[in-house]
Amino acid sequence: MLDIGALTWTVTIGLILLLLAIDLVLAAVRPHRVGFREATAWSVFYVLVAIGFGVWFAARYGGEYGTEYFAGYIVEKSLSVDNLFVFVIIMTTFAVPEEHQHKVLTFGILLALVMRAIFIALGATLLSLFSFMFLLFGLLLIYTAVQLFRHRDEDPDVEDNAVVKTARRVLPITEDYVGGKLTTRADGRRAFTPLFIVLLAIGSIDLLFALDSIPAVFGVTEHPFIVFAANAFALLGLRALFFLVKGLLDRLVHLSTGLSLILAFIGVKLILHWAHVDIDARVPEIPTPLSLGVIIGILAVVTVTSLIKTRRDPGAKAHPGSLRAHRKASDRDRPDAR
Repeated sequence: MLDIGALTWTVTIGLILLLLAIDLVLAAVRPHRVGFREATAWSVFYVLVAIGFGVWFAARYGGEYGTEYFAGYIVEKSLSVDNLFVFVIIMTTFAVPEEHQHKVLTFGILLALVMRAIFIALGATLLSLFSFMFLLFGLLLIYTAVQLFRHRDEDPDVEDNAVVKTARRVLPITEDYVGGKLTTRADGRRAFTPLFIVLLAIGSIDLLFALDSIPAVFGVTEHPFIVFAANAFALLGLRALFFLVKGLLDRLVHLSTGLSLILAFIGVKLILHWAHVDIDARVPEIPTPLSLGVIIGILAVVTVTSLIKTRRDPGAKAHPGSLRAHRKASDRDRPDAR
């Protein structure tokens, strides 16, 4: 059984908070357009940090746990690319100036880390108390996979987001971004800028992603520390990765299909584990090395097929997928639809 001491937890969380603090300071002190070279340097840095941590973790606690960490990291990294699609849509929908996108992404990642830490603690507690939670998590992932596959050619409707609609209805919102502030004074009273609404949109979307990503990584490992580390290091590199690949995301036309297959595969893995533990020990389980191979294989295949598709059809455009069908604009405008 993996035994992680308080010192390891403290140092790991401290490292993550330090890296986040650096991002926040850079975003606050020097708002600027992040160029390709800067984004590449930061992306490489965060990947090397994640790999370095995994190598140390494997050397310290054993290759089996190291494999679980890398499998969890790859799962979370692949799901985080779908996050990037949604971030691009949010930035475009709200016309966020480029010099403020750095700040928005950093705060969005911080919100995601906090929410996922809560879900990790809750998920670990439930799994330790009730083994049938593996079944429920598995069914949740399979349902999510089916919905994502059904709506793989759609984009999330940010304007129809309940949090965003409520905020716009009850809060005074300014027309411009007022130098990247969250609040300002307008007509003698406190008002919120569109940047505040953007953060609400990203936070609510992050909550939905956490509902899927946490069960997914628990399908790879049951250890809360590995789940937390895989999530944290995958999310830390998300800001730089956004600026690096946002121009290339449109070419990953089959990514949503690949992610739906990965979620379904992990869902089946969780259900088999539940059956192995609670029903019959003869029910086969899917080992972590095989899971890692399948996940990498799916990602490799959908990347290659996506590039082939966009080369043959330059007009093809990728979509992050949606978990529900969109209502038409005419339906949203009807009084009885509210």
